[in-house]
Amino acid sequence: MGLFPKKLAAPKQKSQDEIDLAAEQKVTFRAVWLGVVASVGGFMFGYVSGQISGFFDMGDFGERFGNYYDNGWVFSAYRQGAIVALLPAGALLGSLVAGKIADSLGRRIAISASALFSCIGTIIEITSTSVWAQFAVGRLVTGVGIGALSVVVPMYQSESAPAILRGILVSCYQLFITLGIWTAEMINYGTHDLNNSGSWRIPNGISFLWALVLGGGILFLPESPRYAYRVGRHDEARNTIARLAGLEPSARSVNMQIDEIRQKLEEEKAGADTKWYEIFGTALLRRTLIGIILQSGQQLTGANFFFYYGTTIFKATGLSDSYITQIILGSVNVGCTVAGLWIVKNVGRRKALITGALWMTMCFLIYSFVGWFVLDPVNPANTPQAGNVLIVFSCFFIVAFATTWGPLVWAVVAELYPARYRAPAMALATASNWLWNFLMSLFTRPITDSISYFYGLVFAGCCLALAAFVYLFVIESKDRTLEEIETMYNQKVSPRHSSKWRADGPIGQRDVEEKPEIHSGSATTSTHGDA
Repeated sequence: MGLFPKKLAAPKQKSQDEIDLAAEQKVTFRAVWLGVVASVGGFMFGYVSGQISGFFDMGDFGERFGNYYDNGWVFSAYRQGAIVALLPAGALLGSLVAGKIADSLGRRIAISASALFSCIGTIIEITSTSVWAQFAVGRLVTGVGIGALSVVVPMYQSESAPAILRGILVSCYQLFITLGIWTAEMINYGTHDLNNSGSWRIPNGISFLWALVLGGGILFLPESPRYAYRVGRHDEARNTIARLAGLEPSARSVNMQIDEIRQKLEEEKAGADTKWYEIFGTALLRRTLIGIILQSGQQLTGANFFFYYGTTIFKATGLSDSYITQIILGSVNVGCTVAGLWIVKNVGRRKALITGALWMTMCFLIYSFVGWFVLDPVNPANTPQAGNVLIVFSCFFIVAFATTWGPLVWAVVAELYPARYRAPAMALATASNWLWNFLMSLFTRPITDSISYFYGLVFAGCCLALAAFVYLFVIESKDRTLEEIETMYNQKVSPRHSSKWRADGPIGQRDVEEKPEIHSGSATTSTHGDA
């Protein structure tokens, strides 16, 4: 079928069994600790992303890697773009291979290896003395490890967390990204007045600490129960599910989850051998595209426009210390992402994503028109009110992003795919995020040099389109197990009525678009996904 769902029967409420099973699960320290330790991968992502903006305004960094003009050491648009962009370029490569590594070595070992690999890039960066290309290559190598983590960490969290905590724990990945950005900005502020290489080498070297914490700490956590079950470690899977949910291994909720995992695995084994390119087949194409568009959309909201180039942007508004403004934005980002965890738990995915996209559209429209028509481009000090408006609506934008599209995209994409396609599908979706990250990093300076604040209108249009996309195509998956979400996609549940779908009852009584087709002897069946 096409991407547009057909009209449905009247929606049904959740069954009493679903409500009872959700109530049986507990919020445990083990589950929270698993989410926190794994989320250090997000902290590493945020830290290396947030520190680079401040480096370009440091004297020693400019002398070593910039160009000298009449006004001092500066970076050309393309040199600055290349240094920034090679991190997401490396992350793009890392994300594409991460799925295969995670399926071969297991989720935990893949996370540990990726974290420690990023240390190689940090060594290359720190040992750079005067050749900017060496520093850029170091960011490329670091990016490979960061990109792999951006796939495997949310995968590990989504497969391990109890249903009642999954959205929050996966969204902690985004919270730790914001904490990493904020930490980098604070350290940059503390070192930027140094008159030697310590101004940028100290922030860079601290990256080793985060890599060692994650690379070592993850080895003390259990393997993903769904991965363990798939490789034949059934007792380990059962015990892990029970411990993380605070239950006995024989508890009803544990038995039902094991039964669901076993049933899905048996259905998969009944089909043909899995090929990675089947994610583009009729059965999975729709979900593959949803994941790609959501992850691309997280970049096309324009958030990294502020985080990568914030120091440069706010220096142009006439601020005497643009590092302070970056810290303000970073603090707003962290605080609102914490609030975003409450939204993930208590508000549906669809409502939050749609509202956030519309809010960000409004912020970028005001930002663009005030910056173009009101702010004095020659001497911004002549128009202080305009500069204040830009800062205020930048903060409003961060509020919207940090409470919705920041944390929720990782959670929704981690829930999208059937187990045997999860690794390649998540790798492709995350790779699309890094691709747009790379393109925006490389071309933002040249574009803003050409059209200035009207660049914000591009992001405003993207945010408006993303609101419409979520309304039409993204189902509500809050508080559902991964196996229930898989069933919803197999039954082609309408996104608009998906919040009221129930798992029990004959198929003719469920809130479905049409009875799924099963093609005998084909690798493409309803158990793999929906069109």
